[in-house]
This record gives sequence, structure tokens and C-alpha cells, in this order.
Amino acid sequence: MIKIGEGFCGSGPNAAHINLFIGPKSGPMGGAVVTAASSPGPGHIPFQTVLKPNLPVKPTTLFIAKAVLTTPHHENMSWGPAQAGVAHGMTKALLDRVLPPEAEEHWIAVAAVWVNPLADDADQVYQNNCDAIYLAAQRALTTGWPSRAELAAALGSISNPFYTPKN
Repeated sequence: MIKIGEGFCGSGPNAAHINLFIGPKSGPMGGAVVTAASSPGPGHIPFQTVLKPNLPVKPTTLFIAKAVLTTPHHENMSWGPAQAGVAHGMTKALLDRVLPPEAEEHWIAVAAVWVNPLADDADQVYQNNCDAIYLAAQRALTTGWPSRAELAAALGSISNPFYTPKN
């Protein structure tokens, strides 16, 4: 079964927004990861998340940039601090037992990661992505999140960093 979580942390150009899809390798997630990894598009290069060269994250996590990478600075912010933050947060979720023990060897994940092209603080990008993936993992493993009551309450205050409707 695929589990889905979302996390948004930080503010301004260094904020992080992650959509996490995670589940057993033997299910639809295995095929989805192989398809995504073998189908890069212009500005979107899926790659395996690593703690450092030659040390991949467990569960195997594919990093996919949600924003087209157009400048060397944006590429470096995505592949450097954002990727490192995702690696840290996912590993922490495994070690803290947010993820079940079977996730270590038998699950696979896709992290769709937003890095603003205007990001200007590598340390904030790192920390915000670390926190956002951890939060997304917690939410993916929380049955019933968000609740119907949370959804109903949010209808009166819909907003995101790029738009707030006039009520």
C-alpha cells in the first residue's frame, strides 16, 4: 500500500515543501520509482538520496525536484543542502521509528521537493528540508490524517505562500 505525506517548513525563499510517497518495493512504489528514475525531463533529474557519497539513505529515497532547475545556483541548492536535508530527515524518521522496521530494507520512497530558485541560505534550506521530510513521513504513517474536521476547518482559511484568497 502506498502511503502519502506532505510537509511544509520554513518561510520565504528558503522554505521547503515536500510531497512524500512511500511503500513496499514489491507494490506499485517499486515500479513508480524505476519509471521516475528512468524518465528524467528537462530540469528534473531524479536521483537517489545519499547521506554522503557511497552511503545511500534507507529506505531508498528518490529525490525529484518540483521546480525546473535553471541556474547553477538553483541546482547547487537542490542537489546540496536540500538533498542533504532530505537524507537527514528520512534517516532520522527511520532511526526514530517513525517508519516501521520493514521500511529499512523493503520499502522505497519518492520525495518530490520544492526548492525556490531564489533560495539564498544553504543552512536554512538544509534544515527546512530535514524538518519537512520528517513531518511528511510522520503524516504518511498517521492513519486518518488529515481528519475531516481539519479539512472542514481549513475551508475557512485556505492559503499558501503564494496566494491567500480575499474572503
